Amino acid sequence: MTLVAGIDSSTQSCKVLICDADTGETVRSASSPHPDGTEVDPYRWWSALQTSIDAAGGLDDVAAVSVGAQQHGMVCLDGAGEVVRDALLWNDTRSSDAAGDLVDELGGAGEWAKRIGVVPVASITATKLRWLADNEPDHADATAAVCLPHDWLTWRLAGSKDIGELRTDRSDASGTGYFAAETDSYQPDLLELAFRGRRPALPTVLGPRDTAGQTGTGALLGPGAGDNAAAALGLGAGPGDCVVSLGTSGVVSAVGQAAPHDQEGIVAGFADATGRQLPLVCTLNGAPVLAAVTAMLGVDFDELDRLALSAPAGAEGLTVVPYFDGERSPNLPHSAGAFHGVTTRNLTSTNVARAAVEGLLSSMAYCIEKISAQGIEVKRIILVGGGARSEAIRRIAPAIWGAPVHVPTPGEYVALGAARQAAWTLSQQDSAPPWSFGVTASYTADPTPQVLEQYRAAQPLTLGQ
Repeated sequence: MTLVAGIDSSTQSCKVLICDADTGETVRSASSPHPDGTEVDPYRWWSALQTSIDAAGGLDDVAAVSVGAQQHGMVCLDGAGEVVRDALLWNDTRSSDAAGDLVDELGGAGEWAKRIGVVPVASITATKLRWLADNEPDHADATAAVCLPHDWLTWRLAGSKDIGELRTDRSDASGTGYFAAETDSYQPDLLELAFRGRRPALPTVLGPRDTAGQTGTGALLGPGAGDNAAAALGLGAGPGDCVVSLGTSGVVSAVGQAAPHDQEGIVAGFADATGRQLPLVCTLNGAPVLAAVTAMLGVDFDELDRLALSAPAGAEGLTVVPYFDGERSPNLPHSAGAFHGVTTRNLTSTNVARAAVEGLLSSMAYCIEKISAQGIEVKRIILVGGGARSEAIRRIAPAIWGAPVHVPTPGEYVALGAARQAAWTLSQQDSAPPWSFGVTASYTADPTPQVLEQYRAAQPLTLGQ
């Protein structure tokens, strides 16, 4: 049996899966936690990776390895390959003002959308470089190379100290703010704009099955990927597939051939891990919306499901707009969630539960519609993440989204996608190996377009808009 390893270095933890290269079956696995916070010493990721590798039985018998990781994080290296400062993660918002400045300096969101298909927000790497240039100029001056978490970990696995040997892939490069996925090219002027005239070295962008080097044990290194692209590969998503992930945030992405140029900046023009495009919309509010409502009602998640499924569609006119922590899509960072249409008749625990589920699903429908408006065909919807464990979410989603919803068996799909990429690098075939993607449950329901219309009417009334 030939073995490959997939690594998921997420915000919360590092997971390692050792898989059969032919079938994708997991042979062994392990996980180690990452530190909390939005500013992290990259060597903490490296330490967690080493702990996970050891706990998973090591890599001595593994033929190829690939790394999937959280996107956008800024890792700055000096000329000797040493870390200049702690990495700023995607969820560090200190660069929000820098994002606004960069948008204005290029002539508005439309110019960014036209150039690279991505409009800067605080999560994007370019905005963090601007923050660094303005607030820590000594660190900016010491920065000889900039890379992302998966780039740095791949480089470390190769044992390199040469910043000229940094490697990345299209999916992660497309989230930096200075790479155009449509043309597969860095935009040096945008890098200089972000970094106040500085032009540090950037990782070489590899193709989907290219080799990024070898580990010390002789295993081939795949190019790696950003977490969303790796998850899509692990799920077997192809053209026409839309992946909706309900985790801490909500993420909607769709595999397609066309690169988006969204003038609003809501749809980000990211790339996938196969050579295609992966337009993506991210919200700030995901499964925690359900947690907040269970706490308010004093029930557990099973009871929330029961309550929601016992109420009628539309919750008798009660609507929840779930911007509980502000919102990114639409861009309303200072907004708050709201209940609309409250009456003495409809303010019941069943309707509150139903309205919360419908509101969360309607916010995801908004994201799906924005992707579709960019010419990306959505034929199949795949639902993953912690929120997919909710029976109410699974059963109500197809009614609101107007399409069947497929829910795969819960799994570590980022690590699995990285392992599949490693197997692809090893085989050098034209396409990724056709692994089995497990049992998928399918849910259908009669469409309830009135619920979405009710939500659309309430959405503009939400505080902060």
